[in-house]
Amino acid sequence: MKDPRQEAAVPAPIDRLPWVGTTIFTVMSALATQHRAINLGQGFPDFDCDPALQQAVADAMRAGHNQYAAMPGVLPLRERIAAKTAALYGHRYDVEREVTVTAGATQAIMAAVVALCGPGDEVIVLEPCYDSYQPSIDLAGATAVRVPLDAARNYAVDWDRVRAAITPKTRLLMVNFPHNPTGQVLEAADLAALESIVQGTGIIVLSDEVYEHIVFDGREHQGIARSPLLASRSVLVSSFGKTFHATGWKVGYACAPAALSAMIRKVHQFMVFSVSTPMQHALAAYLDDPRPWRELPAFYQRKRDRFCAALAGSRFRLLPSNGTYFVLADYSAISGDAEDVFARQLVERHGVAAIPVSAFYREPFDNRVVGGGGAGGGRTRAVEGGGGGGGW
Repeated sequence: MKDPRQEAAVPAPIDRLPWVGTTIFTVMSALATQHRAINLGQGFPDFDCDPALQQAVADAMRAGHNQYAAMPGVLPLRERIAAKTAALYGHRYDVEREVTVTAGATQAIMAAVVALCGPGDEVIVLEPCYDSYQPSIDLAGATAVRVPLDAARNYAVDWDRVRAAITPKTRLLMVNFPHNPTGQVLEAADLAALESIVQGTGIIVLSDEVYEHIVFDGREHQGIARSPLLASRSVLVSSFGKTFHATGWKVGYACAPAALSAMIRKVHQFMVFSVSTPMQHALAAYLDDPRPWRELPAFYQRKRDRFCAALAGSRFRLLPSNGTYFVLADYSAISGDAEDVFARQLVERHGVAAIPVSAFYREPFDNRVVGGGGAGGGRTRAVEGGGGGGGW
């Protein structure tokens, strides 16, 4: 006879993110695999990281760096993060209290949002935005206030709209530049506008700067650490995955004033506690030479230019890409279909996987624009060979 307890229904779980499904990157990558397509939507390079960096990991393991690291990160890496940030932007973070090594930028963002926001708080996000922002806000119990970038001006920030979105409940303002997925960057005037918005308020800025070294055409990245005012009330997030072509390592960091860092570390220690020890030591050693990150803009600009040249004869209208891996393409001269429909047709009929920009909005928004990783070396060669242009 069966135990009646075995017949009882399993309690229904509480869905904290009822609107979340499979990410668009997973969906498009699966379609690319299914159709053996060129995958321009994967968001990571199709070439390996420097063998010298790989050797540094092996050296760290042989040196015995195989146990838990200190919760904030190994000291040599925090020292190099602080030194690099100071050299680039002029603001030096205290390595003991203001620099925290995280399991990638996504974990840094989640820890910061959960630590600094709660029920009743509002968080301003600029759409289109990276898909981890909204879940982080929801899990914190806060409310997202979405402000669209100006698509008519190549997705520039409309600071008047940002200002109009501020309320007494605004706790956090999230920015991401160089911007994923539009390739938009900030200018000095944008930093000044951001300063004027938050000055004299209790608003904290969370600045996602993972593409800080992938900026083009002689531009300098206008990070929040360039501004003493913004640095004093902001969390700067970056990632070695993007900088050193090692996205699978999931090593990032958050720099913030001591009071904010203390709150972030409280969450961080119970999310992951610490990050891969040998990889931290390897990155610290690798950062002794600044050339790999200093040469990154020219390296990726050559790839962007090659990709854009390959599509120059098509009916796609390429939008300016001033940074990041990504190039956006307006396809309105080709099709009137919605972005998700067009992206699926692109992979199924023409063997190229791209990302519909509408996927980066919470509410439906269709501008007939798709995006792809124009930085990929092998993928660019494949498009040049005819995979991406057939019939257009």
